[in-house]
Amino acid sequence: MKIANRGKDVAPFYAMEVLKAANDREAAGGDVLHMEVGEPGGGSPRVVVDAAEAALRNAPIGYTEALGIPELRDRISQHYQSVYGLSVDPSRIVVTTGSSGAFLLAFLAAFDPGDSVFLTTPGYPAYPNILKSVGVEPVMVETGAETRFQPTPELLSEAHEGADGLLVASPANPTGTMLGRNALEELVGYCDSRGMRLISDEVYHGITYGEKAVSAAEFGDAAVVINSFSKYFSMTGWRLGWMIVPEDMVRSIEVLGQNLAISAPALSQRAAIAAFDATEELDAKVAGYARNRELLLKELPAAGFDRMAPADGAFYIFADVTKLTNDSMEFCRRMLEEIGVATTPGVDFDPKRGHAYVRFSFAGDYDDVAEAARRIKDWLA
Repeated sequence: MKIANRGKDVAPFYAMEVLKAANDREAAGGDVLHMEVGEPGGGSPRVVVDAAEAALRNAPIGYTEALGIPELRDRISQHYQSVYGLSVDPSRIVVTTGSSGAFLLAFLAAFDPGDSVFLTTPGYPAYPNILKSVGVEPVMVETGAETRFQPTPELLSEAHEGADGLLVASPANPTGTMLGRNALEELVGYCDSRGMRLISDEVYHGITYGEKAVSAAEFGDAAVVINSFSKYFSMTGWRLGWMIVPEDMVRSIEVLGQNLAISAPALSQRAAIAAFDATEELDAKVAGYARNRELLLKELPAAGFDRMAPADGAFYIFADVTKLTNDSMEFCRRMLEEIGVATTPGVDFDPKRGHAYVRFSFAGDYDDVAEAARRIKDWLA
């Protein structure tokens, strides 16, 4: 019988493939230091767990409104007021099943089959894969160190004039680079002047090492802003995210959400209200990421990784490995097999140039990051 081409034509997510291999190694009795998956260590905030326990006892855990429970949407609105100084009407806030669900809803609501969207490489692999699965063409724009691995209007104009949208990420995965206020405002203006829909991935906001990240919502209401409880709020397995959407897109997203997912998980929504009261605990986690980052920025160049993207935010270092290999897939395979350090090959993020890069996640425990750096240095010595 027929099998659709969508799943066959989409490339695997190699970070998850590496995780599977790492888990197989652990199941066989080997040790693994995990630097492959972008997942905060240490579990979810205590107040979130307490809120979930209370909700299980006292609140109905059933379907919610497709847009999310009003209490959580109100709390997200308050977050934008306190962090960004923005007044965002809760009616424009949509709670989703992770940021992954948000991207799917945004792409379905903003673009028709046959439309095209600018994406930058290197970049998060799920972007083009989701777009292709819904019949939208990803237009890949190569970026490099000269633009800090971020798009510019000049690069976009050189790539293709007729795109229907642009997706930006700041801080970005895998590079950790950010768009400054002027750069993001310029991209918002570029899209507005051409009738292009801007989608801004802001899931790593709150995890920065210097300047605070800027939201596209600060420059008008036309952009779709996507965030998540997975990264800063350390709630990956709760599968909860949110969007700020233009007023005229709310109903379309609501109807799509009703049909695709009914609602985001009710228990996760109840628990997430408390996440905004955990900033002291969460900022301590970010301080831990900063310590891990400082260690790797010192130790990786000593091991031979002397060209790295500026890690302004998130918890990744994207390193050029051309002095060590021309095959990042094989390099990562050997690193896991020979010294038990799991990392992600750059082909996950850039099919054309990714053979020359490796991504290191430093979201874990400091001692594990230090031990991984020691093993890598000894292995390459």
